[in-house]
Amino acid sequence: MSRVLVIGGGPAGMMAAIAAARNGADVCLLEKTDRVGKKMRITGKGRCNITNAADMQEIIKNIPGNGAFLHSVFKAFDNQDVIQFFEDASVPTKVERGGRVFPVSDHADDCVNAMLHELHEAGVEVAVKSEVKHIVFHKQKVTGVQLKDGEILEADAVILAAGGASYPKTGSDGSGAELAKEAGHTIIPLLPALIPLESEEEWVAELQGLSLKNVHVDLLVDGEKTADAFGEMMFTHFGVTGPIILTLSRTAAFALHDEKEVELELSLKPALTPEQLQKRVERDFELYQKKSIKNAMHDLLPMRMIPIILDLAFIDPDKPVNQLTRAERFRIVNLLQHLTISISKTRPLDEAIVTCGGVSVKEVNPKTMESKIIKGLYFAGEVLDIDGFTGGYNLQAAFSMGYAAGNWSVWNMDEN
Repeated sequence: MSRVLVIGGGPAGMMAAIAAARNGADVCLLEKTDRVGKKMRITGKGRCNITNAADMQEIIKNIPGNGAFLHSVFKAFDNQDVIQFFEDASVPTKVERGGRVFPVSDHADDCVNAMLHELHEAGVEVAVKSEVKHIVFHKQKVTGVQLKDGEILEADAVILAAGGASYPKTGSDGSGAELAKEAGHTIIPLLPALIPLESEEEWVAELQGLSLKNVHVDLLVDGEKTADAFGEMMFTHFGVTGPIILTLSRTAAFALHDEKEVELELSLKPALTPEQLQKRVERDFELYQKKSIKNAMHDLLPMRMIPIILDLAFIDPDKPVNQLTRAERFRIVNLLQHLTISISKTRPLDEAIVTCGGVSVKEVNPKTMESKIIKGLYFAGEVLDIDGFTGGYNLQAAFSMGYAAGNWSVWNMDEN
């Protein structure tokens, strides 16, 4: 019987262990913390967004970090397979806005417990508090692992699924990348993805807690539009967050890493052309012409934003509307569609929802997930340079990679 060791008890590692064991291997799942599935338990705000109901091409589009690499593993184990896996494990699912798939119970623990049950049913040995210090190999072939306490565990194959570097308390602390680097793999720098962005502009902090809906944001890198998003965002004491900010954060993180200037340009009225907005503003000003400008903009902006916009436009808030100059009116209209926020940095990596960077996919077989450098070494999950947007895409990738790595870790030995 072949012996397979899986490093990491996250979604990719658990799926890999189940797949390998179902193929008849003797499998031990090694988890460095005191329980498996820690990060999975907090995904989807504790509800566990296990996948997305979109077609696989759309899912790949939502994985900007090397999504195309996943074509083969998605073909072998797609979103319908993930849903069926949990349905078979007595976890019924539902589809919500944006195609997001959740357990009907809305409890991530139900998904983790279902995987624990499947691990047990498949005969997988789960060893918690078992930190791997080194992957052991001889003549470019895996022979096992060495634990932190010095114990050597022999194996015919090792699956590295130790996660990225976000949420280190869950075990994803970047150690997986170090193990891969020690084995000779190239590591793309680990950066935060799906992360709030920081700004040092005082007016941003003054708007702490204010949410904006239906706004359009352009991401500018050295003054050039690089990406954009439409939807909801929120101001915080440190900068900005919210769905569209998280979507843009990956691109921002790379630009900041390269020491480039990063700005966000907000359009608060994206549905209107500049000409239409100009007419809209003029109508409001005509209606409230006898009021001060600070009391004439409540139909255009949230109350807390009015003094900010007027300050940025260099306009006295007590100035009567009928005394505004043409230039002042233009500055107001321009700010409503071109409100710029300078970004100084992302929040720390350990706060990121996912990590971009990791083991270079060029050094991994996309069908089998086996290393092209060390025979018998397989990869799955966030330890690889693969990351997606929110919406179930990252868990789908983890499950599919884990399924492929678990199967091929056994099938390749059978062929040999």
